[in-house]
Amino acid sequence: MALQMSSITCSSKKINAFIDVPKLKMFRTRHGSINRIAMQNVRKNAVSFDNAGFSFVDAQKSVGEDIYQQKYSVENSMCTGENQRQMQTIEKCGKDNDIAIAKLHAILEAVADRVEMHTNIGEQRDNWNSLLLNSINMITLTGTTMAGLGAIGGVEMPVLAFKFSSCLLFSAVTGMLMAMNKLQPSQLVEEQRNASRLFKQIHREIETLLALDHHHLNQTDVNNMMERVLALDKAYPLPLIGVMLEKFPAKLKPTVWWPPLNDLYQRERRLEDQERDCNGWTEEMENEMREIIDVVKRKDKEDYIRLGNIALRLNKIFAIMGPVLTGMAAIGSAFVGSTSLAIYIAVGAGTMATIVNSLEHGGQIGMVFEIYRNAAGFYQLLEESIESTLEGELERRENGDLYETKVALQLGRSLKQLKELAMASASPSKNGETIEEFASKLF
Repeated sequence: MALQMSSITCSSKKINAFIDVPKLKMFRTRHGSINRIAMQNVRKNAVSFDNAGFSFVDAQKSVGEDIYQQKYSVENSMCTGENQRQMQTIEKCGKDNDIAIAKLHAILEAVADRVEMHTNIGEQRDNWNSLLLNSINMITLTGTTMAGLGAIGGVEMPVLAFKFSSCLLFSAVTGMLMAMNKLQPSQLVEEQRNASRLFKQIHREIETLLALDHHHLNQTDVNNMMERVLALDKAYPLPLIGVMLEKFPAKLKPTVWWPPLNDLYQRERRLEDQERDCNGWTEEMENEMREIIDVVKRKDKEDYIRLGNIALRLNKIFAIMGPVLTGMAAIGSAFVGSTSLAIYIAVGAGTMATIVNSLEHGGQIGMVFEIYRNAAGFYQLLEESIESTLEGELERRENGDLYETKVALQLGRSLKQLKELAMASASPSKNGETIEEFASKLF
């Protein structure tokens, strides 16, 4: 009995020793050494517990590793799927960017070709104006001279031949003048000059866009440039039949060479390009822009429309007088020798026709009218641009400081002069007065 109790006690101590320390020690009871049989039982129990303990630890470790592996595989698959989506988005954006760049290069080539076309056709029509004016004046003066010779001729001179030649020349020059006044070559030349200048401006803008922002180009930029090119084609057509601009409208209307300014064609702004505060805009700057619009609308645009209407009326008068005078000279030359009044009509009308034609086409009144019309269009574009910018969302606007600089340069003013103009416009308007200063210092 004592031996059994001693075995149990030693076994419990063996177990506690196994749990507490990694290495077993020799145990002795207070009665002396443990006999061989008890020691064997203790060792057997310790080994069995030892194996059971390690099996439990291994099982826990195995379960933990499985859970970790599953968790890692799930997280890895989620990260891999997100990365794949990001990579697909980046690849799609890169592909769209490459396509947009290719399209803009195609537009760039088309714009360069249009610049060349308008330049060449403008030179051709300038030659038309010079050659037709010189030819018409020479024919008119020749017909007037023949009418005078027919009137002073005697029996020995072939009066009928002079009369016939003079009448034929005046009739021909009347038809030429009607065609020339209808086409207004000097006005056509100015149209081609403006078209060439505006196409060059688009060409430079596309080059700047490709150089500075080629990593963020998209279909919106392509649509914007396409619409601008097509609007410019419509504003300054090349053909003379069917789509030629009306040369004698009822009243002057500013030329429109830009597409509608709305959010559809405005360039999308990226977060990295936006300012952190108010994108450079302040309430004072917005009020300043509104005052600039008011001055442009009341002074500059209105003044050029008034001057353009004067040039239009003057051109209409000369365009009618020229063919009428040459027609009268043709009729008078047909009756030379029959009555004394006929020679005065033929010679006087022929001389007046030469003067009128020289004033109309030599002075290029049609070109002056086109200059005024384009100047009015420039101010209308500036007005619509500022209004569209102020109506747009703050974060989608162009930077305020940059936009103010552009407006000042377009009006030929410094930033200080631009602010002074806005202040001068705001002060008299409160007292019911109007400012007399024009917004632009260029024209």
